[in-house]
Formats: sequence, C-alpha cells, structure tokens
Amino acid sequence: MAIEQSPTFNGEVRLDHLSVLDIKGENAEKFLQGQTSAQVSLANGTFAPLTCFCTPKGRIIANGQLFRVAEHHYRLLVSTTLAEKLATHLRKFAVFYRAELSVNTDIALVGAGLGQALKRAEALGLELPASGYLHSGDEKASVLRLPFEERYLFCIEENVPAIDTALENAWRLADIRSGIAWLDVVQEDHFLPQMINWEALGGISFKKGCYTGQEVVARAHFRGQVKKRLVRASLNTHALPAATETLVSDEGKSLGEVVSSAFGDQGHVELLVVVATKAIDEPLPLYLNDQPVTLESLPYAVERLDPEQLSASLMAT
Repeated sequence: MAIEQSPTFNGEVRLDHLSVLDIKGENAEKFLQGQTSAQVSLANGTFAPLTCFCTPKGRIIANGQLFRVAEHHYRLLVSTTLAEKLATHLRKFAVFYRAELSVNTDIALVGAGLGQALKRAEALGLELPASGYLHSGDEKASVLRLPFEERYLFCIEENVPAIDTALENAWRLADIRSGIAWLDVVQEDHFLPQMINWEALGGISFKKGCYTGQEVVARAHFRGQVKKRLVRASLNTHALPAATETLVSDEGKSLGEVVSSAFGDQGHVELLVVVATKAIDEPLPLYLNDQPVTLESLPYAVERLDPEQLSASLMAT
C-alpha cells in the first residue's frame, strides 16, 4: 500500500549537499558540448537542462543541472562530493578551449517552497520561473524552479543561516518523491544515465553530436539494453539505509541497490533505488536488511523525453 505523502516542500533551507561549478570562457559552450549529455545551446539563460558527464564506457561521473548566468558563463548544479573531482577531470579537456572551471564557494544554495521563494525573490529583484526546468537571474543571484513540485533553488552571494536538519530531510524527501537522483561520490562511474531515468527527465539529448560516452549511451537506448531502472520505494524502518546498500529477492539474490533515502511519514523511510527491470515488471518481492520493500509510483513516465522538445514546449508558454 502506498504511503501518505505531503504534496509540497515548505520553508527554506541551505543546501550544503549541492554545489555550483562555474564554467567560463568564449569557447565554454563548445567545450561543454563535447563533454555533456545536454544540448548546451538549450541552456540559454531561461531553460536549464538536466545533464550528466560520463566515462568513455558511458557510466556517469556526475549528474547535474546546467544553466547560463551570463554570456560565456555557465553554472552546473552538482553534488558537493563530486564537484571538485568533476572539475579536475574536465580541466584536462578545458585547456584546449581556454575555458576555466572552478567550484564557486562564494555561492550559497538555498531551497525554498513557494511562500519563502516569493519573499526571497522579491528581496533579490528576481522573477520566479513559471515552470520546472526554468531559470532566471544572473551571476550575483539566480533561481531555478525544480520539476514536478513547486520548489525553487536560489544561488546567491550572501551568508545563509546554518542548515536545518529537519528541513534538509524534507528537501531530500521531495527529490525522492520527484524521482530525481543526485548521485554522490560513492556512485561515481557506476550507472548508465538510463539507469537513473535520465532520458525520461530530459537529461540526454539523442540529437546532438558526440560527447564522451555518447556511443555507449545511445547504443543502450536504441538496442534496449538497459536492464536496471530507478524506482521509488518505501521501507518500514527508523534508520536511513546508506547509498549502495543491496536489495535482495526472497531467495537472497541481489536485485538492486539504494541510491538515496530520507525519512518519510508515519515511521517510514522513502528511497530511490536502482533495481533490475524484472523486479519491477513481474513484480518480485524485495528486501533490504531483512525488511520488505514496497515500490511506489513515479511522477513521470519512464520513456524518452527529448530536451529539445521539452525546451520548446516550456519556452512557448
């Protein structure tokens, strides 16, 4: 039985688990185009595509959201544990384009529900984006609207109060209920993008040219070779399972692993897990630490969503 859910995130919280990686230079777009799954030209200052960076074998190094804050200046929202590692990796290629990369520690990230977002946007002179995936602002202050739920993420150059543990959990819970996984350092070089439903969220362009890992990602898509998928789940426990903990069948066979978790309602923990598609389709009983796991519905269909189509529809409204 599906658990009862709160519809929205309320309040405001500093998001220390995320960071911004700045990419600057006249050739920054061309540089990024050869490295990331996004069609970089879509990051036009208004549309902010989801994206990922892969190894030559198509495994995700880091995933994030890309937005442009000024001419020749892009920002990538990415897990804090992966930001500097990704920057170090990309600098090997950026030098050929005279592009500069830096983790911007002067930027504070603040997550807000609608009420607090309206107040903060007014104070900053920003207009809240009308739909998910959209962005407004500049290098000093900007705001993203997250998909599926009326949540906003501000990037600002100011001091923000210390993190609130309860609100941080609520924010992570909203990510889980939105079916959006932010990979951590323990998951680096672990998943194909489709295993975290990235093509269903508009995070992969199959219409752009080559980028690192593109051939493997495209082959997996067109040949139907993806045998694992991201799903929501819930578990009756009072302890958060760690990322990469194993989900097993009733026979003890490994069928998946934990991606992220947060405390939910009524003594439950809610999860994002990557599991074998056969466990979803049949479905098969799943267990984590000897406790039964219940699969929950996602707020989107697990089918290809081209970012070009997504951008065009949002920009037209």
